[in-house]
Amino acid sequence: LKHLVNLSLNNNSLIMLPPGIFSSLSNLDVLILRQNYLNNFSAVAESVTHLPKLTKLHLCNNYLTSLHHSNHTDLPETLTTLYLSVIFNKTFHSLKYLHILDLGGNKITYFEEAAFVGLVNLANFYLDGNNLKQIDSSKFKPFHATPEVLDLHGNQVSFSSKRTNSPFVNLTKLRSLKLDAQMPHGLNMLPYAFFRGLNSLQSLYLTDNHIFSFAADTFDDLTNLTFLSLDNSCAGVMQLQTGVFKNLRKLIKLSARNMGIQSFSKEVFGNLTELQILLLNQNVMQSLYVNVLEALPKLRYLDLRNIPLSCTCLNSDLQNWTLKNQRVQLVLLYKYRFATTTTVILLLTIIPLLYNKLYWKLKYSYYVFRSWFGQHWRRLREKEEHCKYNAFISYNSADEPWVLDQLLPNLEGNGASFRLCLHHRDFELGRNIVDNIVSAVYSSRKTICVVSRHFLCSEWCSLEIQLASYRLFHELRDVLLLIFLEPIPERQLSAYHRMRKVMLKKTYLQWPGSDCTDPAKAQELFWNHLRRALRSGSSRFEEEDEWREEYFNQPPTDDNNYYLMP
Repeated sequence: LKHLVNLSLNNNSLIMLPPGIFSSLSNLDVLILRQNYLNNFSAVAESVTHLPKLTKLHLCNNYLTSLHHSNHTDLPETLTTLYLSVIFNKTFHSLKYLHILDLGGNKITYFEEAAFVGLVNLANFYLDGNNLKQIDSSKFKPFHATPEVLDLHGNQVSFSSKRTNSPFVNLTKLRSLKLDAQMPHGLNMLPYAFFRGLNSLQSLYLTDNHIFSFAADTFDDLTNLTFLSLDNSCAGVMQLQTGVFKNLRKLIKLSARNMGIQSFSKEVFGNLTELQILLLNQNVMQSLYVNVLEALPKLRYLDLRNIPLSCTCLNSDLQNWTLKNQRVQLVLLYKYRFATTTTVILLLTIIPLLYNKLYWKLKYSYYVFRSWFGQHWRRLREKEEHCKYNAFISYNSADEPWVLDQLLPNLEGNGASFRLCLHHRDFELGRNIVDNIVSAVYSSRKTICVVSRHFLCSEWCSLEIQLASYRLFHELRDVLLLIFLEPIPERQLSAYHRMRKVMLKKTYLQWPGSDCTDPAKAQELFWNHLRRALRSGSSRFEEEDEWREEYFNQPPTDDNNYYLMP
């Protein structure tokens, strides 16, 4: 394979890479090693160090817990793109040609002081989906003069004081900055002169941040900005300050959907002389003055949908303007209605409530219909004694070590002889993942949900427990077992109504931690009860009543408290 250029060994359960394994691949350009069990960074580096043309190396989602530098394990200097999970001091010291560094989705909380030493040519830096609580400009010092893209989407950055030095003051070449969707409640506030130094910035994303107010000088330093996204960024009804956009004379697109904007005035929007695209849908303005629109000479695209414009004389000029103008394209103009405020407010109140109540029922019905339409439904609804598996295991990939090291040996081994369905092992290749999930739930006697904080954050895990709980409540089949790997506070479960409803009706299991009196005995009791639950029938809830009577009518012991929770 001496001419091989791209090699993907993604998701192959690799534990180690023997020295020289890639030595003959002298033309290799891209090497993908994601989602394996590699735990020795030195060995990985040694296996690729002699690849003279390697430019992209993907190492995300492995078990690299330490990245200590040594002279004989340098990464190739030709690397321009690196995807990695964890970093320590001087990890990148030899990568002077690296242009793209992607550390997204790794739950990083901090960086060591010398973490980025050596990245003298870094241009694109992706830190999205981590747990960073602050932006420390000193950590970016090794590459202050080079970054053009900085992605901090989905971290935990927030501020409690308006007097904070700008963390971007030295990033003078930055063109794109993403600060949207900071968890759990958004940025909340923007400190004074927060964007100082970003004179070259062209794109700024502040979506989903629940900011209480924008000061009049918030965007003063962004004189070259061409794109600004403020969708869902406010914490309620907002009155924009006069002159808040006064320096954004090069802005081409402004997205300000669902910001709670009350008024559309020339004092706020009048300086946007280069603006071509304006998205204002889902705000609460009751009137728009034509003279403001006419003050935007280059406006070509305008979205005013779902705004409660009142049917009054104030908007009569606007109605005429929307019909006569040939310069500006209005989105779905024929659907615009000037309605009374009461009607719009009522609709905006009822629709979110109906969405919240019916979302999962509609989604569930859709998946059931898909399975039926594909002629799978009859097979999935066979009698219980013909089920293919004893249990389908629903878990997040972060909890896979516990599933493989604890659950499988105790249920499929040790004489238990249960047959389990695991997505990475038993799902049908090439089949739609939703169909695989539906099939797994209905071809298994029970569904075991391994609940952790990672589980609660997963959309696929949420879908799996929804399907199993609908089967439980609608078909009166005792098919759902909950295992909690860690204590989770009540407030974190408050958003998971379906799970809490199951917990109120059924007993669930708590994995005994190391802090119990006798962990070995507690774990043995845990597995005995789980095996008993898997062997019990599932057509009625009688077995549940027997379980409660057997274990809750006897005096509680310390060991029982470790594994059985009412």
